[in-house]
Amino acid sequence: MTTVAFVGLGSMGGPMAANLVRAGHLVNGFDIASAARASAAKAGVTIAASGLDVVAGADVIITMLPAGQHVIAAWRSILPHAKKGALIIDCSTIDVESSRKAHALAKDDGLLSLDAPVSGGVGGAMAGTLTFMCGGSELAVTTARPYLEKMGKRIVHCGNIGAGQAAKVCNNMILGATMIATAEAFVLGEKLGLTTQALYDVVSTSSGQSWSTTSYCPVPGPVPTAPSNADYKAGFASALMLKDLKLSQEAAISVGATTPMGALAAQLYAMHNALGEGGLDFSGIIHLLRGKV
Repeated sequence: MTTVAFVGLGSMGGPMAANLVRAGHLVNGFDIASAARASAAKAGVTIAASGLDVVAGADVIITMLPAGQHVIAAWRSILPHAKKGALIIDCSTIDVESSRKAHALAKDDGLLSLDAPVSGGVGGAMAGTLTFMCGGSELAVTTARPYLEKMGKRIVHCGNIGAGQAAKVCNNMILGATMIATAEAFVLGEKLGLTTQALYDVVSTSSGQSWSTTSYCPVPGPVPTAPSNADYKAGFASALMLKDLKLSQEAAISVGATTPMGALAAQLYAMHNALGEGGLDFSGIIHLLRGKV
């Protein structure tokens, strides 16, 4: 039985830690939010008294935190107390530069490290079907794989340190822009007299097809499991999409890439959030396009 330390037991980290418990690992967890700690405890996670206590004796340490500054602060705090030679995996979505700084901290303290942000949302975290985008050495990926496989169904080694974060921001820039285009098309179709189902039947089997249509259709009806059929309860919140789109634009500026669609998507999601819908699913951007917020 491997001892795993899990720091960050929120809407994503909590279910991920629970899946490791179900796989037979001893999981010690910590989160600053009492509700997150309580929920994780019900799932079998042993709650540590502090972030420092959680890493004691752990063979694997996983962090799932909101932003780069939180990851850097957490790693600086816990790494000196970690077992030498342990593996530390950051599953947060953060900027590439912060990720590289975190890797450097791990190296200084003699730990193997991996950046492994995820795709799949809360549903994927609960079902254990996440995709992990990994940045780090072959050894780090090989060592991490048995644990990642208990939380996801696809592990992709994207390259050296920071490559996982790079892949994540590129992926979500596509997703944000595609969801806006999909929502625009359904709003236009309605105004042109098309039924939602008729347009879905065409788009889902034609050249306009995308995941935003077939798995996450932004209008109620065609895809029963989509958040649009549950009053846009967040599977992936609009606030998180805005965060990722901002990261994509920071990355684009840092390397001189031209991303006009990504930039516009970031602006539109900023408007959506400013109108009070940041806690809803990102497919709720359709409300902005309909002028209903």
